[in-house]
Amino acid sequence: MPQARIAILFSALLIVAGSCDKNEAVLSSSFELIQSRVFNPSCALSSCHASGADATFNEHHLVLADGVSYKNLVGVDPHNANALADGLLRVRPNDGETSLLLHKLHIEDHHSSDYGNPMPLGLQKLSVGQVEFIKQWIEAGAPKTGIVADPALMDDFQKQEEEYLPLAPPAPGTGYQVSIGPFTIAPNFEREIFVYKSVGNATEFFVNRFEVRMRPNSHHLVVYNFEPDIPSSVVPAIDMVRDLRNPNNSLNPATLATMGFHRFVFGCQSPYMDYQFPPGIALRIPAGMKYDFNSHYANREPQSITGEVNINFFSVDPGTVTKEARTLYLSNTDIQLEPGSTETIIKTFIMSGSISVHSVTSHTHELGEKFMIRIVGGPRNNEVVYTNTDWHHPPFITFDPPIELTDGQGLSSEVTYHNTRSNLVVFGLKSTDEMGIIFGYFTEN
Repeated sequence: MPQARIAILFSALLIVAGSCDKNEAVLSSSFELIQSRVFNPSCALSSCHASGADATFNEHHLVLADGVSYKNLVGVDPHNANALADGLLRVRPNDGETSLLLHKLHIEDHHSSDYGNPMPLGLQKLSVGQVEFIKQWIEAGAPKTGIVADPALMDDFQKQEEEYLPLAPPAPGTGYQVSIGPFTIAPNFEREIFVYKSVGNATEFFVNRFEVRMRPNSHHLVVYNFEPDIPSSVVPAIDMVRDLRNPNNSLNPATLATMGFHRFVFGCQSPYMDYQFPPGIALRIPAGMKYDFNSHYANREPQSITGEVNINFFSVDPGTVTKEARTLYLSNTDIQLEPGSTETIIKTFIMSGSISVHSVTSHTHELGEKFMIRIVGGPRNNEVVYTNTDWHHPPFITFDPPIELTDGQGLSSEVTYHNTRSNLVVFGLKSTDEMGIIFGYFTEN
């Protein structure tokens, strides 16, 4: 065995032995070191990726517990729809760039698609050395056995740069910025807030680009409009922070009441996102517009952390707009769920003209287990273009090229509900009712 190989192996044994109890077996591979020093304390034991019974499993479908993590990672398609569309695997041997795991471990990773939040969510992020160790393991083929990465990197505790630099606002005359926070997230708590805020535009304008930056440990930002028929008594006060959960983790009924009247405008789950419509397409923003901004942060540390969000609305010369982006709103109001039942309800929406669908997301309440969108008619008939299994945090999927639908074609929603309650549940705006809505953007052809 070459001397360099012996030195690396000896160093690995010393480091691992020093990190384990004297009764624990000495680890003998780079992957076992990752499992012991990263996955166990930061991923599996934090309860997010411990088992399929975890509350967040339907969001990520990834268990990183000892004994199953390797087969769940290496050569496996990601659950994140954008990463899947970009051709990534959770871990692709010999290629860190197309391994989603590596993207998720970097704090600053401004990839063009929304791959979600850096991990571990709510905990201190991995050190520079730990990330480099995992990168070396992946690019050496991601083997289950053998020492292929420098174990000394696991004891390099240099922190990844976490300095939050707020977005510079658009230059005068080119758009508007809305800021939320700073606000505090209590120890071992997930805080989700809503703030009804003015965009600040005295006149109508067209937006063709959204840019978002959020402090670390953000879960998502969603921008909502309200339904035209929202009662005046439910409309929240401007700039008032409304928590979804009280300090004892019970739900806030007043906040839930406003959520029943939401209509999707924009959303992202990455700490940084720069979303642009195709050239010539823009979204009309009426004068004096106000939106409901929803920010969700997770904190699994024993001390408080700070949340903050900046979102830029970039305007475009109306003369350059050839097609106006419109909000797709396809709602199934025919929902009746018998007590204790599991039912799949399909609703078809046929277009009366020709449109291009640029993006979609979904909306149900808590009984929605799976939401699929299919194309109806034409050469792509019955093709599934969207799947979501986490009702609370649906992905926002962008199509490039867009889905072209002509007269007589359309989309269908296929939603599986599990009614765990002892009463009949029907369509409605209250949190105890159910919904099945396709949101998104489209343009008329």
